Amino acid sequence: MKKQLITLTAALMTAISIQAADIVETAKSTGTFTTLTAALDAAGKTSMLQEKGPYTVFAPTDEAFAALPKGTVEELLKPENKTKLGKILAYHVLSGKVMAADVKTMKATTANGADLDVVVKDGKVTVNDATVVKADVAADNGVIHVIDKVLMPPM
Repeated sequence: MKKQLITLTAALMTAISIQAADIVETAKSTGTFTTLTAALDAAGKTSMLQEKGPYTVFAPTDEAFAALPKGTVEELLKPENKTKLGKILAYHVLSGKVMAADVKTMKATTANGADLDVVVKDGKVTVNDATVVKADVAADNGVIHVIDKVLMPPM
């Protein structure tokens, strides 16, 4: 009986210590979004993607950020560009959870109010001029679709 109680207590403690992985935690755990998560911090947008949601995030990889013109990322990360960076990041976020199976050619309104052009053609999905390279990375408060370019909103 004592052994069963100890086992039950250990199982309960393990269950309680397991925490949900929100979009930010999920992105950090992959190791391919360090620039994105640094940008979220710099723009003060991290807490938004930790809220209940659900959200759909088109997440550019570190390579996508590296492909921007030299000095762009460094300039955007400066405190005086926080608002501009926030608008760029919000352009990658949709309200609601849109899984790959539900994607169709459409206009999608982002968290910054501007629309994205989502196109499904020959089994591939593009968002503006970016290609979805991996879909349906699940998080407890939404989903991440990995893209190969940084989306730039109309300013």
